[in-house]
Amino acid sequence: MSRAVIALGANLGDRGSTLRAAASAIAALPGVQPVASSREVESVAVTLSGRDETKPRYRNAVVVVDTDLEPDALLDALHGIEDAHGRTREVRWGDRTLDLDVVAIDDRRIDTATLTVPHPRAGERAFVLAPWLDADPEAVLPGIGPVAELLDRVGDDTERVDEPRLFDAPPERTGAPGDPTTGPEADA
Repeated sequence: MSRAVIALGANLGDRGSTLRAAASAIAALPGVQPVASSREVESVAVTLSGRDETKPRYRNAVVVVDTDLEPDALLDALHGIEDAHGRTREVRWGDRTLDLDVVAIDDRRIDTATLTVPHPRAGERAFVLAPWLDADPEAVLPGIGPVAELLDRVGDDTERVDEPRLFDAPPERTGAPGDPTTGPEADA
């Protein structure tokens, strides 16, 4: 099983509802188990030309999941969720109803025509780093460094949204280490 970090963003429509619905759809995917999620943040749109204050503002969040899906299968499933929310791909970095990006999968490095992991710009974007840090205070961007340090370096220009986390964390397991009914072995 792999641990995957997925960034969610939307700047069209009911952004908050879309992010919550997308997080629920991710958590419901076969072969996916939710681990943690962030609260939402809001940020200025980033286009190919840079920050654009004239565009609708983005809502962003991060979910962390464990998955048995291979990276390409996970990406395909995320594209299906985007499509279900009316995502179109006419303009690179254009306005969108939903954007789902695989940021990291364990410490794997993947570079194919359709998927690059770790995400090549994640370490430069507060709208990814701030919610990721909220979801996982010990997060590390593979090959780059601790998310907290990266966020300090780029500066946090996001605004927190007063909404609950996208999904509740799974219940903590209790019991003695090595107990196959309660410890990590229970998932094996």
